Amino acid sequence: MAGTNRELADFLRRARGQVDPSRAGLPPDGRVRRVPGLRREEVALLAGVSTDYYARLEQGRRIVPSTAVVEAIGRALGLDDAGRAYLHDLVGMTAAPVRRRSRGVQRVRPGLYQLLDALDGEPALVLGRRTDVLAANAMAKALFTDFDRMPPGQRNYARWMFLDDARSLFVDWEVQARAAVESLRLDAGRDPDDQATVALIADLREHSREFAHWWEQHRVHQRTHGSKRLRHPLVGELTVEYETLSLPGDPETTLFVYTAEPGSSSKRALDLLASWTAETPAVRGGH
Repeated sequence: MAGTNRELADFLRRARGQVDPSRAGLPPDGRVRRVPGLRREEVALLAGVSTDYYARLEQGRRIVPSTAVVEAIGRALGLDDAGRAYLHDLVGMTAAPVRRRSRGVQRVRPGLYQLLDALDGEPALVLGRRTDVLAANAMAKALFTDFDRMPPGQRNYARWMFLDDARSLFVDWEVQARAAVESLRLDAGRDPDDQATVALIADLREHSREFAHWWEQHRVHQRTHGSKRLRHPLVGELTVEYETLSLPGDPETTLFVYTAEPGSSSKRALDLLASWTAETPAVRGGH
């Protein structure tokens, strides 16, 4: 149907199908469920809206619900913070069509480069919109890959994960790759008409069956912390923990810092890697 918000429709249908009715607080009605998840009328009941209203919303009709209604639907579907934020972004798409455009090139402040240099022995990355790698210190290059070797415009974490050499590096590649898809979808929801984001997604869908499959699942994920298991060609297997820091005044830029548990074999591996990169010049580059 012309003029419909297809992304919103698809997201609501998939989110509804993932809800366990027995945990949604609904009384049993004795009807046989032919498909998993909640029915439309059950979501409407839990959200306090009419079934017709919710049905039109799930059909992607160009209606703009209030913030309270969006929050109520998010609770009915059991969405986490990232899911609710993504739902708000998708609903906002119905307000007025936005012409396809490209946002300005992101730059890294000199002080942020100094901070990366100061994190001696700790890998650190700066990611921007659509998981573009804006900067990386010497340890991040040694642990992951030298993003500066990639052509300008292709220094992107998701692209590296699916189309480059990341698959052989991560023991838990599928976990990390799915997280990259879900993070990229969350970012794409904030500005679905950004040309660079649209081009990246199209390229990944064309050249990676795994990406295309996981993209269609319409899941979103906000990476704030976690772990990665690696099989490094120089120091062997290790596990690193990461924390993310959103930069004040630049919410589209995120600092990722990776550490290992003190006294662990992973920490010894990271220290060994640090000793081999100690003489590497401080990184300058990115976009």
